[in-house]
Amino acid sequence: MGVLSAVADAVVVLFSLTIAMAAPLIGAQSVLPPHLYPAPLRDFKRWYAAEFDDYLMAQPPAFLRGIFWLEIAFLWPLSVVTIYGVLARRRWAATTSLMAGVSTLTSMSAIPGEMLGSGRATPRLLQLYAPYVVFAVIAILRGLCSCSAPPSPASSARKKRV
Repeated sequence: MGVLSAVADAVVVLFSLTIAMAAPLIGAQSVLPPHLYPAPLRDFKRWYAAEFDDYLMAQPPAFLRGIFWLEIAFLWPLSVVTIYGVLARRRWAATTSLMAGVSTLTSMSAIPGEMLGSGRATPRLLQLYAPYVVFAVIAILRGLCSCSAPPSPASSARKKRV
């Protein structure tokens, strides 16, 4: 079980890191004023949208802009906290992992749903979004099976003194 927990922790940290970087630097460009971002970052977003034929990123519909606001306000700080919690082996990291997983899975049900429903998604674009669905499921399972964070000696000592 220890190896499985370590793999789940690594996956959660890796994808939380991508969310912690992509939400404010890429996704937020769709809802915040362009002058807040340097030209190379705006060019990167345009390149990505063209290279991967991501029509949603090129011209985000209203529902996607709402998801971007959710990512900025909720998922981005939660991802940063989850990274810290998992790496520092905090017990509450299971809760933040569960919250991040549920939030991501909710978003990932709407985005591929629109892609498949519209018929505009390329196989390459779907392959790009699929790992986030897998991450969300792993993060949820990690949060529900919080066996990866053993109690720290410091918390046991506090309990004895009280």
